[in-house]
Parts: sequence; structure tokens; C-alpha cells
Amino acid sequence: MDTSDLLINAILYVFLPLWGAAGFVDWCCHRATKIETTSGIKESLLHSLMGIQIAIPIALCLAFYVNVLILLLCIITWISHEIVAHWDVKYAAPKREISIWEMHAHTYLGSLPLYMLISIIVINWQAFLQLIYLDWAGNLSLVPMEEPHGSSAYLPAYVTFMMIACVFPYAEENLRCLKAYLIKGK
Repeated sequence: MDTSDLLINAILYVFLPLWGAAGFVDWCCHRATKIETTSGIKESLLHSLMGIQIAIPIALCLAFYVNVLILLLCIITWISHEIVAHWDVKYAAPKREISIWEMHAHTYLGSLPLYMLISIIVINWQAFLQLIYLDWAGNLSLVPMEEPHGSSAYLPAYVTFMMIACVFPYAEENLRCLKAYLIKGK
């Protein structure tokens, strides 16, 4: 097994599941601090936005060969995720308690996307060189992978895990916050 395969396996079986687990811990912290009555729907929607921001490059890297276009999208979404994460904490900190558990979850939620991005760059070093040397001709299209990374069961298992660990909990948080907002507004 070469270094690229080891890094791909680290992304698939360590970084991605750990990111989902950290997201679930973060949601538990929001629930414990009653986000719906403190920072409310605005913060909850920021959480969903950040999840979507990272889900986009994950989906692209799982479905398509990494080229200049994919790397550009990964870098842009990572930068935008960092901006929204800063905005989120700045907004929430004066409105509700951010526990030590939540701070630790934020450490993982912020650092794992960077580790995955760096790993993707290392694995696709030639595409990265093309990006920085502006050798973009023929490298700005979506080329579907012939064989996805991991086993054939990986993608359905990962999507199921993320639905349970993050999508459903954060959808519940959005609904809980929206309900509290509508009740408070009347």
C-alpha cells in the first residue's frame, strides 16, 4: 500500500467519521445549552451552512477525480467555512455558554477539514502544481471516478452515518429553533 492509499484510507475511515462524530457532539452541546432560547435560529442556520460547506468538497472528492477545479472548490469552501465558523462563535459567545466539550468539538470541526484538504493536496500533488502554476487548461471539468474510493459499501454506509449523526440532528435543531422563534414572535 503506497502513501496515497494510506492517506485515502485515513480520510475515509478516520477523518470523515471523526468529523461526523464531532458534529454530533457539537449538536448535543447546543441542545444542552437550549440554543432555541438563547442564540436561536440564526446560529442554528449557521451550523447547517457550515455542514453544507464541508459536505460539498467531500461529495466532490468522493465522486470525481481531483483536478484543478476540484482543488479550487475545496480551497474556496474551506476558506468560506473558516469565515462562517468565526462569525458563528462571535455571534454565539455572548448569547449562550460554550462549554469545554463544545470547544473541543469545534477544535475537531475546524481542524479536520484542513487535515483532509492537506491530505487531498498531497495525494493529488500534480493537480496542486497545475493549480498554483495556473496550468488550468483541460483541468476544469468534472470527471466521474470509475471506481469510488473504499469498498462498494463505503459510500452508502458513510451517507447513512452522516444522516444519523449530523443531518437529522441539525434538521431537528433548525426546526426546534424555528418553532421557538415563531412562538416568541407572536
